[in-house]
Amino acid sequence: MDFQLWWLLAFPLFFALGWVAARVDIRHVVRDSRSLPRSYFKGLNFLVNEQPDKAIEAFLEAVKVEPETIELHFALGSLFRRRGETDRAIRMHQNLLEREDLGQDQRLSALLELGQDFLKAGLLDRAEDSFLKLKDTELDETALNALLDIYQQEKEWTKAIEVARLQQERTGRLWHREIANFYCELAFQEVGNSRPEAARSLLLEALAANRRNVRANVMLGDMEAAAGEYEAAIETWKRVEQQNPVYLALVAVRLLEAHRKLDRVAQGLQLLQGYLERHPSVDLLETVYQCQLEINGAAEAYQVVRDEVRRNPTLLGLEKMLEARVQVASPENRPDLELVKGLIHNHTRRVARYRCDHCGFQARQFYWHCPACGGWETYPPKRTEEFDLAP
Repeated sequence: MDFQLWWLLAFPLFFALGWVAARVDIRHVVRDSRSLPRSYFKGLNFLVNEQPDKAIEAFLEAVKVEPETIELHFALGSLFRRRGETDRAIRMHQNLLEREDLGQDQRLSALLELGQDFLKAGLLDRAEDSFLKLKDTELDETALNALLDIYQQEKEWTKAIEVARLQQERTGRLWHREIANFYCELAFQEVGNSRPEAARSLLLEALAANRRNVRANVMLGDMEAAAGEYEAAIETWKRVEQQNPVYLALVAVRLLEAHRKLDRVAQGLQLLQGYLERHPSVDLLETVYQCQLEINGAAEAYQVVRDEVRRNPTLLGLEKMLEARVQVASPENRPDLELVKGLIHNHTRRVARYRCDHCGFQARQFYWHCPACGGWETYPPKRTEEFDLAP
């Protein structure tokens, strides 16, 4: 009973102490808020109401009244950069870095903001210097991401590989897809400089980084074909099926031309028909159709397209079937078929694009590197209609 009575007496005391502490905190906040200039609160109000121009004017006035307010300098620098006034943003963040009373965390934040200012202004070399100073700090990952972006813009692929490998070690995230494509970019440069052996070595490095990198085998096959080694080129391109059969559409014409050089067009056509049966593709169908038309005539080509459309019905396939049907139609029926084909074509133009898996960007041509989001191999050679019909 005594123990319980003691606790009952203690409760009012704890409550009183909590009330006193709360009053002290409130007085402290009110005192601090009164020390801030009114223009500071006006600036915050403008920001809330999405009026950045007026917010900047208010914050500039506040800085004149209270020049020691570090947070205001950060806010102004960010607002200047957002408006595209990178010169003013750079000056603001440089002034911050020159202050002796700046704490270590604030100094790192100012250096990061300055690097972003330089990046926005297109001063990539100065942005690189800023981000390099942030390596091995608390902002290391952010700095590495920015450096990787800079090196890709400058096409400094060797440096990009080094940074990507460093990120892979420190974060545990796999960067094998990006690294393999950086090697392919280096190989492309070597091909342009007429150094095929150096290019070949780099493409093998790409496959070592990512054995499923289709681009490396496509380029290796191109180099072998350019050297007249058509058998080797065919074998290299055939590996694409094991890597990712979606990309067979990219090598279909190459395979056909290599077989043509070896006077084995029929064998090449048979190979592509086998691919079409196992891995349906509108682009693959187009190549098979054109080859059938050349070798076996319009009737056989129409039969192949019709069978494929029955097996995998698509508007793009239907348009191809109508094109083949026009070839074998009688003169009196041809105008009607041309009319229907034209109507179908108006619809297929919207579904005949390639689409990035990551950001959804669409274009009429294929890219290894998405122009919108910068993703590598996020842009498969597959038409949007095929994506929509996929289970």
